[in-house]
Amino acid sequence: MITPRTAASVHLRQQGLYSPPCRIRQLTSTRHKINYQTGYRVLPVANHQDDTRTAYDGVVELYASLFANRLETQPFSRAMIGTFAELVRATGNPRAADVGCGPGHLTAMLHELGLDAFGLDLAPGMVDHARQAHPALRFQEARMESLPIEDGALGGVLAHYSMIHTPPGELPELLSEQVRVLAPDGLLLVSFFGTDGQEPVRFNHKVTPAYSWPADSLAELLADAGLDPFARLLHDPASERGFLDAHLLARRS
Repeated sequence: MITPRTAASVHLRQQGLYSPPCRIRQLTSTRHKINYQTGYRVLPVANHQDDTRTAYDGVVELYASLFANRLETQPFSRAMIGTFAELVRATGNPRAADVGCGPGHLTAMLHELGLDAFGLDLAPGMVDHARQAHPALRFQEARMESLPIEDGALGGVLAHYSMIHTPPGELPELLSEQVRVLAPDGLLLVSFFGTDGQEPVRFNHKVTPAYSWPADSLAELLADAGLDPFARLLHDPASERGFLDAHLLARRS
């Protein structure tokens, strides 16, 4: 018997979106723990995610206004996203997730570039704004560590500065989840703040604390997760923070 609830689940499965059992391994202790793959100290998952969600829910309208021009003043980001979209189309699977979509401006850009794009975000306020701004597109509240997407369903995942708030010790698990939802030869484009140093650098982002990464170190994590990083772009920043703007494009092995 199909109830309204199961009918909704069937529809989500047909769209490649569904609500799987929780895949997040929450750290219940309030003390720091060590991720032995990276050696970095890890804060409890719920703490930083709850803080990030609350912080972005508090700046929805301001954040949306800052990015209303869809990267008109960021030619390097536009170029990488355009390349990403072209390569995803070439796989024959145009389905793509904009993970950490915020107000949905890049989800709309991916749609205009010929992808069957939908947006996911941790902050319900951002999801509500995206739905109102782009009513023809699909948006859903979700955590990057537990995506409501079937295994191997996507031709592409865009993570445009959406991993920057993840503590370094938790990033391998997050990347593994992106790989899970990619089809063979699917593409992941990660944009982030780059640093010339040897280690990730924690800094006070205007919304909530974030991390910059050495491009080589992040590329190694992508490779460890089962991806083949094959293109990168680093350029001088368009902000006063002084970090490089960095983009890594990788293919599922």
